[in-house]
Amino acid sequence: MDIMHYIEQGGVIMYILLALNIIGFTIMIFKFLQFLLIDKDKLANEIVNTLEVQDLSIAKDDILQKMLYFEWGLSTVKTIASIAPLLGLLGTAIGVLSAFEAISKQGLGDPSIFAGGISLALITTVGGLVVAIPHYIGYNYLINMLDSLEATLNQKITLKILKSAS
Repeated sequence: MDIMHYIEQGGVIMYILLALNIIGFTIMIFKFLQFLLIDKDKLANEIVNTLEVQDLSIAKDDILQKMLYFEWGLSTVKTIASIAPLLGLLGTAIGVLSAFEAISKQGLGDPSIFAGGISLALITTVGGLVVAIPHYIGYNYLINMLDSLEATLNQKITLKILKSAS
């Protein structure tokens, strides 16, 4: 079972899915490492130290700005998770159409005539799901990591502001 054989059989759609898979996994690995390596205390201190006025609403705005930086790339992962099954479905439709065209031209005498189209349909369906499922899981996991980071920063900054006010 050679993966490149399946990619070649799936045609252009499989190459598109392969490219999307590489892009998506690159982003997910980068974001995962970014979230693991972030020093939450240092980031919270930076936000508090940039405040001229010890105002919680200003701090929360600053946190939102920092979160935008950490959100970069996640929408791409979500888009890949969303369109991969659709690309697989497109390949399914193209494969079935190809099979029916072969049948209409040469009849049902030889099953190998339409087997290529059915093969394309099945390969692209599987390819779309193989790309979509891990991207969907990765996206949700990264969003949970982002939410956890935001909650931690909010908690640390609130505590620092309350301590400095007293």
